[in-house]
Amino acid sequence: MDIVKRRFWYFTISAVLLVICISSLLISPRLTLGIDFAGGSTLTVVFDSEIKSDSVRERLNKLGYNDATVQQSGSDTVFIRMSKLEEGNESSGTKSDRILIEEDLSNLAKIASVDVATVSGVVANDTVNNAIIAVLVASVGILLYVTYSFRGVSNPFRYGVAAIVALVHDSLIVLGLFSLLGKFMGLEINAMFIPGILVVIGYSVNDTIVVFDRVRENATIDPDRPLSMIVNESITQTIGRSLNTSVTLLLTILALIFLGGESIRNFLYVLLIGLIVGTYSSIFIACQFLVMWEQGELRFPLSKKSR
Repeated sequence: MDIVKRRFWYFTISAVLLVICISSLLISPRLTLGIDFAGGSTLTVVFDSEIKSDSVRERLNKLGYNDATVQQSGSDTVFIRMSKLEEGNESSGTKSDRILIEEDLSNLAKIASVDVATVSGVVANDTVNNAIIAVLVASVGILLYVTYSFRGVSNPFRYGVAAIVALVHDSLIVLGLFSLLGKFMGLEINAMFIPGILVVIGYSVNDTIVVFDRVRENATIDPDRPLSMIVNESITQTIGRSLNTSVTLLLTILALIFLGGESIRNFLYVLLIGLIVGTYSSIFIACQFLVMWEQGELRFPLSKKSR
């Protein structure tokens, strides 16, 4: 099976997908932000008796809080996230949003306590900035580490660059697909998105290095063979392992999506998309990138320096 021979098709598929994803990220709203990033309020409501989150959600929808998300925290406790609650005006006799919600929910069961907190969008922005810095620092570390680890083969720097290319490829597609899902399905980016994207990056690099390690072993055994043949053999030797690992994780993620709680669903969506894209990029992007660079099919300054 000559996988390397069809490398231009793989890059064409990725190029089309990347154009769609990047275009979506350039069109406002780039991402549909949840209250974790846009700001809002949270309420932890404890009832005196057992309560169902669906009942609470129905009452909030009738009050007009359609953006609210309700999570069951216990048999008698629900956690509510929604846009910022408005304060009342005593002079005009207007009740605050909190009081209106408490009065309405008390019709379901007697309320024991309500804890209200406000989420600041500024804090979320700091978290995003720190995550971006962490990814950049990690990328430099990955580049240096992979280059050093593969120092025994020809042009080890290329392996590090290829790993970063796969990482960027996966991250942009995950972000772009979430942008599209936000525009057409209202899927929001919440606090769980950041750890999700970091897990995707880690999985992508790990899967890529597994294939690269086999390339290194085969290149050491027969260094005179063309790289395209070595890469193709390495892929056929590892593709079964990669697919088996990915399918196992895929089944686990799907089970959690259908049976798990609402609070981790966005995190699972990130993992689902990242798992599929990461498996694809490790086999059909990172490895093919090495071959194209070796054969001079990539036209940029680095290729001239490394050849």
